[in-house]
Amino acid sequence: MAGRVLTPAEVLARIPQREPFRFVDEILEIGDDHIVARYTFRPEADFYRGHFPGNPITPGVLLIEAMAQTGVVALGIYLVARERGVEEVRRVLTVFTDVTAEFTGVVRPGDTVTISARKVFFRRMKLRAEVEMRKGDGSLVATATVAGMGIEGV
Repeated sequence: MAGRVLTPAEVLARIPQREPFRFVDEILEIGDDHIVARYTFRPEADFYRGHFPGNPITPGVLLIEAMAQTGVVALGIYLVARERGVEEVRRVLTVFTDVTAEFTGVVRPGDTVTISARKVFFRRMKLRAEVEMRKGDGSLVATATVAGMGIEGV
């Protein structure tokens, strides 16, 4: 491969999303075929006021976003750097293209989730990954197949 291996901290620093729309706090491990990350949903997040008053839960679309940021964006950054070089990472914006998801649990304000993704394929700047999200007690919250693509020059 032409590039180099980025550390988890280097990948995290290159994720383009920022607060309040970054849903990856830490990358625990990363390799050519997988990534494991963690995120804590902040109790003060504004969306909890309306979803649902008196009984707040994290919207499923944000769980999907957390899985996509891990399994497509972060893993994609790692793979692009490994295949094409670190400079190429700066020229590519990874966009989310599709998802199939199943929810099996609820994430409440303050919950920490661990997101594990395994690469299905990465070719021609397109990435597909199988992802699962678990709470701290190990209970499964969601599974998904997420996909995205790198767009150069954006």
